[in-house]
Amino acid sequence: MFIWLEHRIEGPRNKRIKLDNQPLTGEKLRRKTLKHIAWLLIAFATGATFVGYFTPIRDLMPDLATLQAHGWSYFWVGFFTVFTYLNAGWLREQVCIYMCPYARFQSVMFDRDTLIVSYDTARGEPRGRRKRSLSHEEARAEGHGDCIDCDLCVQVCPTGIDIRDGLQYECITCAACIDACDSVMDKMGYPRGLIRYTTENALEGKPTHILRPRLIGYLVALLVMIGAFAWAVNDRMPLNFEAERERTELYQVTRDGQISNVYNLIVRNLDKRDHTYQLRRFRSCRADT
Repeated sequence: MFIWLEHRIEGPRNKRIKLDNQPLTGEKLRRKTLKHIAWLLIAFATGATFVGYFTPIRDLMPDLATLQAHGWSYFWVGFFTVFTYLNAGWLREQVCIYMCPYARFQSVMFDRDTLIVSYDTARGEPRGRRKRSLSHEEARAEGHGDCIDCDLCVQVCPTGIDIRDGLQYECITCAACIDACDSVMDKMGYPRGLIRYTTENALEGKPTHILRPRLIGYLVALLVMIGAFAWAVNDRMPLNFEAERERTELYQVTRDGQISNVYNLIVRNLDKRDHTYQLRRFRSCRADT
C-alpha cells in the first residue's frame, strides 16, 4: 500500500528520482506532504487495528478521539504507527535483509531438493544483448544464452538482489523475478522458465527427491502442532477467575475482633456471549490441634 500510494502520488520510479533531485518547489512540497500524510494514515490504521485486538475497538476509536483512552492505548497505537511508517516507508527492503528472521530459518531448513526460485545458469549464460529479430536458434548458434541482460529481474526485486548470482539469503521467494523474466522471454520468442521454481539438484541434472527424511520430519512436527492447537481450543474454558489478595495490608481487624482478609476478584468472560455469574461464599472450619 505504501509503494502503491507513492507510485500514484509521485509517479513511477524514474519520475520519483527526478522529483527528488529537483530543488524544493511548491509542487514538490505538495506531493511529498500528501505522500507522507497518506503513509501516516495507513500506519495509524495499522496501529489502531493491532490495539483493537486487545481493547474493544468500538470503544477504542471514540476514546482516542476524545482523549479518554488509557495511556497504554496511546502508547501502543503510537508505537505501531511510528514503526509501521518507518519500516514500510523508509527502511523497506532493509527490514527483509537485516531484521526479518524468515531468511535465516529458510536457509537452515532447506536442502538441495527444496523448491526455490533459481536462475538457470546453463541456459542463460553467456548473457548479452542482441537484436529482437534474432531467433532463439540463431542466438544459440552465435553463442548467446537466453538471458538478454535486461536487468528487469533486478529492478522488480523488493530486496534489490540479482537472482542470477545464485541462491542468496535476502531472497524472500516473492517470484517477481519469474514474472518479469517470463514477460521478456515472451517478447523475445524464447521458452519461459529461465528463472523458475526448481531445485539445486534439478539445475545440475540430478533427480529431485520429494519424499525425504527432512520433509517427513517437518510434516510430523506440523501435524503435532496442529493437533496440540486443536486440543487446546477444544479444551478451552470460557471462564477465567482470579482471586488476588490485597497487597497493601495483610489483614484487617473488625470492631468485634474478627480477622478480615481483603481479596480482589477478577472474572473474565472468554465467550462471545454475555453471561451472568453468581458468586457464593463458603466457610470452612478447621479444628485446632
